[in-house]
Amino acid sequence: MSQTIATPPTVRLDSDVIGKPINRTDGPAKVSGAAKYAAEFGVTGPLWYGYIVSSPVAKGKITKIHADEVLAIPGVQQVFSHENVPSFAWFDRAYKDDVAPGGSPFRPLHEPEIMFNQQPVALVVAETFELARYAASVLRIEYDVEKHNTDLDSVIGEAFDAPKGKTGFVPPPKPKGDMNKAFAEAPHKVAGEYIHRAQHHNPMEMFATTVDWLGDGKKMKIYDKTQGAPNVQQYIAKIFGLSTNEARVISKFTGGGFGSGLRPQYQVFLAVMAALELEHSVRVVMTRTQMFSFGHRPHTLQKLRIASDDQGHIQALEHKALAETSQFENATETVVNWTGILYNSPNTNFDYQLSKIDVYTPLDMRAPGAATGNFASESAIDEMSYKAGKDPLDFRLLNYTYSDPTENKPFTSKRLDDCYHEGAARFGWDQRNPEPRSMRDEKGMLVGWGVAAGCWDASMQKAAAKAVLSADGHLTVNSATNDQGAGTYVIMTQMAAQTLGLPMKQVTFNLGDTNMPAAPVQGGSWTANSVGAAVKDACQEVGKKLLKLAQKMDDSPLAGADFEDVQFVDGHIRANEDITRSVAIEDILAASGEEKIEADGKAGPNPINQLKYSMHSHNAVFVEVKVDEDLGTIHVTRVVNAVAAGRIMNPKTARSQVLGGTVWGLSMAMMEETYLNNELGRYMNHNYAEYHIPVNADIHKIDVIFVEEEDDIASPIGVKGVGEIGMLGVAAAIANAVYHATGKRVRELPLTSDKLL
Repeated sequence: MSQTIATPPTVRLDSDVIGKPINRTDGPAKVSGAAKYAAEFGVTGPLWYGYIVSSPVAKGKITKIHADEVLAIPGVQQVFSHENVPSFAWFDRAYKDDVAPGGSPFRPLHEPEIMFNQQPVALVVAETFELARYAASVLRIEYDVEKHNTDLDSVIGEAFDAPKGKTGFVPPPKPKGDMNKAFAEAPHKVAGEYIHRAQHHNPMEMFATTVDWLGDGKKMKIYDKTQGAPNVQQYIAKIFGLSTNEARVISKFTGGGFGSGLRPQYQVFLAVMAALELEHSVRVVMTRTQMFSFGHRPHTLQKLRIASDDQGHIQALEHKALAETSQFENATETVVNWTGILYNSPNTNFDYQLSKIDVYTPLDMRAPGAATGNFASESAIDEMSYKAGKDPLDFRLLNYTYSDPTENKPFTSKRLDDCYHEGAARFGWDQRNPEPRSMRDEKGMLVGWGVAAGCWDASMQKAAAKAVLSADGHLTVNSATNDQGAGTYVIMTQMAAQTLGLPMKQVTFNLGDTNMPAAPVQGGSWTANSVGAAVKDACQEVGKKLLKLAQKMDDSPLAGADFEDVQFVDGHIRANEDITRSVAIEDILAASGEEKIEADGKAGPNPINQLKYSMHSHNAVFVEVKVDEDLGTIHVTRVVNAVAAGRIMNPKTARSQVLGGTVWGLSMAMMEETYLNNELGRYMNHNYAEYHIPVNADIHKIDVIFVEEEDDIASPIGVKGVGEIGMLGVAAAIANAVYHATGKRVRELPLTSDKLL
């Protein structure tokens, strides 16, 4: 029996605002310094400062804390540790925040046991920041040190299948055909191991929490650096037994997150605990070194086997991955599945496992799982193209999938082929000499051209918004979503303005406050479509109320019109079939006598569409590198990144997202690596000086192409999101270009000169 799905009437999205490169509405506040971040908010009364003390050992037990010596210093208010964790700071090990992996979450200061290097072991609270820092530096703590193991290679034999337990993790698809037989019999084959070690988030704003103690029972304003204020509120309220009225969380501006702010970090727990115990406003800010202590892109080992027939059709495809996790949680990523989504084969085998070592739990980091798997698979696909005697681009097109082989579902849309063609044309791919080491520039530098593809989920989450149209015609829309720099403020303003046909200057969008309607954490590239659809829904509800008020006016030209028969344009409601039947919104408000018109909106994924379709965004990346043959130095001189991600709400902010992702892909390929000293169990380069990331001189020409794509199945507003997809393909395309330039295939990141010499 067929089922008809009723869809709500839509307002046109193709006229004045949506799709236009409009400047950020929050830009002036940021460049002028008016925008306040978590560590910059003022409080009601005097402010005290907490400074975190970190463990110098990776495993063991605290035997004694000499807190009395520090408490004797004038101005020091308290030293919190496992010895005096307040009784109200209970923590149910079964409780998880919205994005927690399976296992038992870390409980700050709750046990004397040390489970990872730099574990917070104490919080010193003093009247000034300088005093708190000094007191923390002289606090003596004695440890019983145990033998640790932070070497993933040594526990390969202890690997286990990754359990379910985290939103977003999709287990690998089941094997298909006879992988081993097909690989053995194929005329062309590739087998290789691909490695990258831990990489850390390095957002400019360090994690910080300012707790404003309001002096009314346990009521607090908690200003936190996070990617999701509602998630932090849920976490804090649950742990401390607070109501949501007592724990209001605010995060108006976030200075970068990239996944590091998805989970509540331990400084928010420490700051709230101290404020509740001392009944005083408290601020806690992590140091740059401590920013390396709460999660990272996990060290991952991958093995791929690919085989093709004489014509280049893939006959066997295998992708296996082993990633690290902590001793107390099972951090999972979707790593290997993307290979099976992009390339079809009658014989496949995919596997993903974990091994436990003595580190903190890995954490989602831009395009989590996909960035890891994409480097390996797109490098192996490139290598396979050479084995089969095919151009790397032609080989990808030859093995193109028109539906999702891993789930046997059609794509809602897939214009990766157009990304290939448009990107290749912009790049000049047809001028490429296919032979490695065959191209040089005028200075004698080896020149290489590489290509790679990317794929990312186009998912939606539940979200809500509230719209209020005041009597003066100003529209205010609120949602507790986040903006970590992606442009949420401006694109939601655009959505609201377009839906009710108002000029941008008459619209204000507010976010980042748990007193507003709930929204998911900002991650996974789902904010634009999820919150955007909720904003649209709220504004449409206001529009329906406006239409009813317009129809009550004397001699109303809109009498009898249904909502789907009108449009909101230039501050008017007009009949679709006869635009002369029009009423100005300001006239409707004046005639109604209403002080304001308000409505709630919500949005969420369509479960029927989720069952029927595979929803993804795609991209194709073309890269030129120049390599100094004597020194082995690599310069990325040109990048073309062609993206198909549904409707682009704002080309300017979307382009910035893809530019940022491209730069990060370059960083992943050539620079980023956190050096883990296994003897100490410590990340050694935990600072900006030694954790290498690109500077301006490393970045040259980057072209961004948005391939037009209509997709109203993936989301009701046709948006897929660009936060993740722009990073994919970049690292592999660089590695592939380096091979074309030098004839040397590097399978371990980063691509440093020593691997070429």
